[in-house]
Amino acid sequence: MRLPFFQPFRRGSIAVGSAICIGTDMKNILFVASEAVPFIKTGGLADVVGSLPKYFDRNEYDVRVVLPKYLSMPWHFTERLEFIAYFYMEIGYQNKYVGVFKLVHDGITFYFIDNEAYFGGAKPYGDIKFDLEKFSYFSRAALCILPVVGFRPDIVHCHDWQTGLVPVYMKDSFRGGEFYQNMKSIMTIHNLKFQGVYDIKTIRRISGLSDYYFTSDKLKVYDDANLLKGGIAYADYVTTVSNTYAEEIKTEFFGEGLDGLMRARSNSLCGIVNGIDYNEYNPETDWRIPFKYNAVNFRKEKWKNKTDLQQQLGLEVNQHKFMIGLVSRLTDQKGLDLIACVMDEICSDDVQFVILGTGEERYENMFRYYDWKYGNRVSANIYYSEDMSHKVYAACDAFLMPSLFEPCGLSQLMSLRYGTIPIVRETGGLKDTVEPYNQYESTGTGFSFANYNAHEMLGAIRYAKHVYYNDKRGWNKIVDRAMAADFSWTTSARKYENLYNWLLGW
Repeated sequence: MRLPFFQPFRRGSIAVGSAICIGTDMKNILFVASEAVPFIKTGGLADVVGSLPKYFDRNEYDVRVVLPKYLSMPWHFTERLEFIAYFYMEIGYQNKYVGVFKLVHDGITFYFIDNEAYFGGAKPYGDIKFDLEKFSYFSRAALCILPVVGFRPDIVHCHDWQTGLVPVYMKDSFRGGEFYQNMKSIMTIHNLKFQGVYDIKTIRRISGLSDYYFTSDKLKVYDDANLLKGGIAYADYVTTVSNTYAEEIKTEFFGEGLDGLMRARSNSLCGIVNGIDYNEYNPETDWRIPFKYNAVNFRKEKWKNKTDLQQQLGLEVNQHKFMIGLVSRLTDQKGLDLIACVMDEICSDDVQFVILGTGEERYENMFRYYDWKYGNRVSANIYYSEDMSHKVYAACDAFLMPSLFEPCGLSQLMSLRYGTIPIVRETGGLKDTVEPYNQYESTGTGFSFANYNAHEMLGAIRYAKHVYYNDKRGWNKIVDRAMAADFSWTTSARKYENLYNWLLGW
């Protein structure tokens, strides 16, 4: 490998040529991702990357994270960054500036790659062609900085298409030399729908990869190049974010054109359900909600959040009214076509419906229309606010997720944590995390329906409403079980630790 050309100016870092400190008993893990809370967030990927590293056993695992240094990061984080070094890196037959910054947050070391030409925009993502170029740069830079910062990972854990070239580069220009030798890679698919696809000529130019990699068994898909496919093909192991989704993506419907590759990699593919940060999402301590409660006192305290939200949103103030929440990106993936089909029937029942989110204009306008039509029963909040989302989780009785597909989903885990009963379609992570209610055996943590059918969804909603109004004791038992369910990151982290140990031969 041609080493990057290092500039002499550096402070707060190891000197070039100094020894790399590697603990003999520690397993070093590097997360490479395009976003992570609390620095930058556009979706669930950020929650995963920002939360999961904190839950590994720190006596055995040194987990660090590398991210782009976006100009849109909050200033109170930017001003705390420690400058490490800068150098120039060759990619696509050009020398590109790479700045390296560091921040320790919640005990986890984060590295930030600086290049304002790539990461200086108002948003992390924009034009797909430019995104492909900047994340090709980021993938290569994430590997180049490692000798500079003095961290040699045993495993490089890559997340989604934005880091798909990392395993490819590891098997290409980074495979020689003692430092990078024997490093393993894992590719985690958070949503197979997004793959990083463009024409071969452009990807070849911006990545600097040779023609060898642009064949149908590598990056090529039809006449284009696919970054995620490259990561899946070259990673030592592939994971996705639920057991059911790991099986679904082997089929034509869910496989998004890569089902053949997923079947080919089935022996090195598994699903590990995401978790949530139980310290961040805790109704007993959540500063974002007006009335705190827990699994013991929710019968007396949870409803106060409902009446507070009703008053705030201009809905009829009634603690007994069955309130359904929806916090989501407003896209066709989320099953909103089903809601559109039976929205009048939902609203004709004795319910209130609170929507929070943004997305496709047709869905935004649909909810605005029903807000106008059923003003005292429907509240369409066409924006996103973390504070408001917590209020919805705490206030509502039920939470609707009728997704066409859902790799894992986090909202249903948050709603369970807050004792807000999920109504979900049985797909992906929704099927793995929500146990359907069985009144005869007194089991279950939510309500579900199997087929992508609007009236099946309506039936599940009405069944939930029936239990809420006519079997309050049964409903409260569902809440008991929901709040007792453990979908913290601790459980998921143990599964990742087992995978890391197996991959390293421990």
